[in-house]
Amino acid sequence: MEKPRPPEGGNPLTEFDWTDGVETERRRSINLEISNAMVGLKKQFYGKGPTKAKTYINDNYVFCILEGGLTRNEKTLLEADEHDLVRRYRLRFQEVMGHTTTKAVEEITGCKVIGYHSQIVFEPEYAFEMFVLDAEPGRT
Repeated sequence: MEKPRPPEGGNPLTEFDWTDGVETERRRSINLEISNAMVGLKKQFYGKGPTKAKTYINDNYVFCILEGGLTRNEKTLLEADEHDLVRRYRLRFQEVMGHTTTKAVEEITGCKVIGYHSQIVFEPEYAFEMFVLDAEPGRT
């Protein structure tokens, strides 16, 4: 898959619809925009995206759940009981991508991200992206 190119200065995570073939929210909303950006992050930088994505916003807390999306090599490592290695790699990569990830959420919500955490579990296969905003979206 060729990476889309956003307009000059645009953010590919927020400028494109990444949810083709992904089960997610049905109507346009800030939740769907965040789900789309997180799916885009996985597709663009991991090479494979989740099969389901859903975002919840409660006050100034954002919680995105992504289901599926492990790469073939990650699945092979998991079959070899290398859960810790895959988890450490994923979490370290998310740390490296932290600025890109939080920038997308800030653009979508209009709020500053003051806390970000990523986590992954394998049985069942879920990734969690959690953000604390400086205000409730829509109230800035």
